Amino acid sequence: MLRDDDGPERRVEKLTRINQVLIDRIDRLEESRGSAWSMFQAAVALEQEVMARTRDLERALADLSQRNRELAVARASAEEANRSKTRFLRAASHDLLQPLSAARLFLSALADTPMDEHQKELTDRLSGAFESVEQLMHAVLDISRLDSQRIEFHRQPVPLGELFRRLAIEFAPLAEDKGLRLSFVPTDTVVESDPVFLRRIAQNLVSNAIKYTNRGGVVVGARRRGALCWLCVYDTGVGIPAVDRNRIFDEFQRLGNDARTPGMGLGLSIVRRACAKLDHPIRLDSEAMRGTVFRVGLPVVDRHRIGPSARPAPAALPLRGRVALVVENDPGMQRGYEMILRDRLGMVARVTGGTAEALATMGDDPPDVILADYNLENGDTGVDAIRALRGSAGQPIPAVMITAHRDPQIARNCVAMQVHLMEKPVRPAELAEMLGGILA
Repeated sequence: MLRDDDGPERRVEKLTRINQVLIDRIDRLEESRGSAWSMFQAAVALEQEVMARTRDLERALADLSQRNRELAVARASAEEANRSKTRFLRAASHDLLQPLSAARLFLSALADTPMDEHQKELTDRLSGAFESVEQLMHAVLDISRLDSQRIEFHRQPVPLGELFRRLAIEFAPLAEDKGLRLSFVPTDTVVESDPVFLRRIAQNLVSNAIKYTNRGGVVVGARRRGALCWLCVYDTGVGIPAVDRNRIFDEFQRLGNDARTPGMGLGLSIVRRACAKLDHPIRLDSEAMRGTVFRVGLPVVDRHRIGPSARPAPAALPLRGRVALVVENDPGMQRGYEMILRDRLGMVARVTGGTAEALATMGDDPPDVILADYNLENGDTGVDAIRALRGSAGQPIPAVMITAHRDPQIARNCVAMQVHLMEKPVRPAELAEMLGGILA
């Protein structure tokens, strides 16, 4: 601050300092103004970058939403295609298996007639060809059902002894043709499972064992281990190398490249799928050139809950002279039933084409058993026929429903009506065994 008594030099000094302070303040103000401007510019640039990234994110979200909609449409289309495939297989199975079933009945009747060696060879080859087609059809239908999310299982007590008897009848000719011993260890164990799929599991395991065994034999039995009973299939075949023990459960996988071994490599795939769906553990032990054993774990049912079985041995069940009323609209199947029931089993076969004709044929003389195909003409079904015949007779006539459809509703109806269920193609030996048990 200047004073009146300051000399010129003092005044110059003070003015110099004051000027320097002002200059410093101006410099600081300029620096502050420059920093604020830079911050303002940076904020503007950052805001523009945020807006650009926000627009990119919005475009990405819109693209993702479109992709999700496309994926949902594709998934719906795939599910509809799978349902259409299932519906087609279900509808086609009847038309495909119907002629196969009739052909099997005719071939069985033909095999009972006198033939020379050449005719017998031709008949055997035809039977083998039909057997291969039938197995392939069953495999395709089984895989389709097991892959369906809407599949229903009907768990119930299954006597293993009865299952073994049916398997013995079915596979004895195949084992005999290869010169193998096929043995089923007697058992009175009752397990809980779906009877249709448990039989399919056992069929595939036994069939596979026979295919890959060239000498020795196959033994089927049951071993109790705690709460589980292990259904065991032993063979003395070629064995399964360790590197192949996972692969063989995939579709179209076979051991070796021997074209003489029949099959398409689907059996064990069906076994794995069915066991997984039914929560049945499966085990495999094998030794090269010594044999293989497959084990399937099944929950055990207390026999006291279901009571003793009074079913006698099939060989002791007379069928001759018993009356079977057949309700079947296909002429080929009608003739096939006539030949098997009359010529092979010695029964009296009354063959009809539908419910109305069956009622007229029965009259006041009820048959000993009803054999009804599920699909008849004009919306008529075997369920309708059995109900009408029982109602007219005033008694629960024993009945067998024969169908090519793997429909859970048909199985439920049969259980509710106490009707036996048999799948096409009809095996004459199995039909005889079932009729023998029913008419005991």
